[in-house]
This record gives sequence, C-alpha cells and structure tokens, in this order.
Amino acid sequence: MNVLLFLIPVALFLGGLGLAAFLWSLKSGQYEDLEGAANRILIDDDDDPPSDR
Repeated sequence: MNVLLFLIPVALFLGGLGLAAFLWSLKSGQYEDLEGAANRILIDDDDDPPSDR
C-alpha cells in the first residue's frame, strides 16, 4: 500500500510531462504541414544521373 504513495505522484508527473511536451509541439508548429511529407515522396528529384558501381 505504501508503494501507491510513490507511484501515483510519479504517474501524474509523467502524464503532465507528456502533456507539456504535446503542448510544446503544438506551439512550435510541428503539425502545420501535414501533407508535405506525404507529397514529398512523389516528387522526382533525380537531377544527378545514377553512378555506375
């Protein structure tokens, strides 16, 4: 039973830390370009000819 006095605050702290990290990522613009990475794979940027090995 004494371990609950330790685990409950640790769980609340880790949950708050995760929430703070999520809010920081929202504020810093991590989710602004949701389709950029999906479209970037379709762009053909083969400017250099393939090298023969």
